[in-house]
Formats: sequence, C-alpha cells, structure tokens
Amino acid sequence: MIHAIQLAKGGLYSTSPNPRVGCVLVRDGKLLAEGWHVRAGEGHAEVNALAALAASGETALGATAYVTLEPCSHQGKTPPCAEALVKAQVARVVVGMQDPNPLVAGKGLARLKGAGIDVVCGVQEAAARELNPGFIRRMEGGRPWLTVKSAMSLDGRTAMASGESQWITGPEARADVQRLRARSCAIVTGVETVLQDDAALTVRPHSFAEDTSGFWRQPLRVVLDTQLRTPLTATLLQGGGAVLISTVSQDQSKRQALQNAAAVPVDFIELPQIDSGLDMSALMDELAARGCNEVLIEAGAALVGSALAANLVDEWVVYMAPCVLGSAARPLANLPLQAMAEKRELNIVDVRAVGSDWRFTVKPKSANVEKD
Repeated sequence: MIHAIQLAKGGLYSTSPNPRVGCVLVRDGKLLAEGWHVRAGEGHAEVNALAALAASGETALGATAYVTLEPCSHQGKTPPCAEALVKAQVARVVVGMQDPNPLVAGKGLARLKGAGIDVVCGVQEAAARELNPGFIRRMEGGRPWLTVKSAMSLDGRTAMASGESQWITGPEARADVQRLRARSCAIVTGVETVLQDDAALTVRPHSFAEDTSGFWRQPLRVVLDTQLRTPLTATLLQGGGAVLISTVSQDQSKRQALQNAAAVPVDFIELPQIDSGLDMSALMDELAARGCNEVLIEAGAALVGSALAANLVDEWVVYMAPCVLGSAARPLANLPLQAMAEKRELNIVDVRAVGSDWRFTVKPKSANVEKD
C-alpha cells in the first residue's frame, strides 16, 4: 500500500478534479504490475495497472490489488474500476480508504464483495487521505481545501510600508512556492496585490527540482476586485490559465475592456460584500462548484486576515527569511484581535529549511471545516 501511495503522487499536479490514486497488483509475493491515475479524463489507476499487466502477457487471475482509494462503481468519463477488477478475476482487493464521493461511497466495495472478492479497507488510511485533502474536503464538506501562502521577515513583516515586497525570500523558497501553485486548482489574490506586485501567478515547472512531466494545466487565477480596478496591462491577463474576477461592480464597459485586453479567458462573478471585502465563504462555494479541490491564497494582509477570520484556512505555509523589515512594514495578517483570549492557536505540523529561509506549515487547532 505504501508503494501504491507513492505511485499516486505521480498525479500530484494533474488529476484534478479527480483524486490521486495508485494501484499495485501482486500474486504469490511477486509484483505483477502497477499504475496510477495520470490525468483527469484518462484511465484510472486500476485500469492502468491491468493494462500494464496485459501488455506483459500476464493475467490478474487470483491476484491481490492494492488500491489507495475505493475503486469507482459508476460510469463517468471512464468505465467503473470495480467492474474491471471483477472482470480480471482478482482474488483480493486491499483499499486505503473508502471513497467520500457520494456516487461511490461504499458501492465499489459492495460490488467487489458481491462478486466473491475478499476486500479489506482502511490500510494506511491516514497516508491515503493525505494524498487528496482537497477532494476529500470538497466531497465531505462542500468546499475546497484552502492553503494560505505567506512570506515574512524574522520580525513578522511581509512588505515595506510602501508595499514593496520583492524579494523577501530567496530563490529556493520561491521555487518551492511553484509546487504549491502546481497542485492548486485555483490561486486567489486581491486587487491590491495585483496593483502592487503585478504578479503573473502562473506555474513555472522548470523551476522544480523533481520531474514535472505530469504537469499540464495552469491554475485558475481569481482576483477579488470589488470595483474592477485590475489594470488592463496586468501581467496575469497576458498568459497562463483563465482569470476569474470577483466583483460587485456592474460596470459592463470595464468588464468588456478587461476581456478585450486579455490574452486569456476572463470571466466575472458577483459575490456578497461583507464590510469592505467580498464574502470568502461564498467564493469557496463557487470554486467547489467549479470542481476545485485545492485552492491557494497568495495575497496581502487584508485578504489573509479575512480568510482566517472566516475560519476557512485549512493550512498556512509561511516562509520566514533571515531579515528584518522594521516596525513600519506591513504585518502578516490584518486580524484586529483585542485580548489574549481571542488569539488564534495553531499546530505546527512541519518546519524545514528551504535554502537560506525556513518554511513553517501550520494548521488551525480549531476551524470550521464543514460547510454550514
């Protein structure tokens, strides 16, 4: 199962909106074949493993299949994998976790058992769940897995008072951010970040250290822009994935001008306004409806603070550089807490050096992770 989980990681950047799944076929202690889900719309892990086995001239008769996620039992873009395993006459199927998709959710296991196949579920389940935090969150909670990425100085500052922020961290940390972007279905930012940094918010796979042959699509870029202040010359309009602008403005001439100036598809959605910003919870609902599993926020203190205040953050990745920006510089998050009792407690789940910087991965101790 551990080997199947490693195989599933081959689809880290390419299976969305589907889950990442790996499969290993074994008989009499011998590895027969393996496969993983490479790309949405193409063969699933079980089908790919069976195809590799057939190509070798072997059959799966009496074999054991180790699969990280319950084999699907419904007809989607590809035939059901549970049927493929039944047809292949495997004797046993060992599953990492049950599929949270209501279309499957135990039906695949029942089909296998009904065909007389020995089924075991829940092997290395924690590791299997770690493969697909976004898919699981979307199926179980109705929204994507939300990660916030921030870069700060040793004194907790993210930019100078003028807004200047390039570059706080070193090249290794910036390359590491590309991995976060590549596994994300959407990147969310605010118009102030667009105006100040003019970032493309694209994935540059050549900056990865590992093989990125599976990478194939740029994430959706989402800009929270209440009054449509995104410049017609903004870099993110000139290349990469599509752009979705969240706004309350009804100015059709501005909308048309942005679409005419862009070299990529530009669409607009209207969200409820809360105080001076847009409803982040409504945005997460919208992105879930669009099939987004994992969403990354790369923004300034205001938007990060809004996401934290709304208890929407599942994970916060903070890169800390060994420098000091001073007391006049901008904070990590605008979160106007007044008393120690209001502090937001976090669990540090990982700390490691990235070049000359440090990367902290933290998760809220208590967050509203289910959809209301």
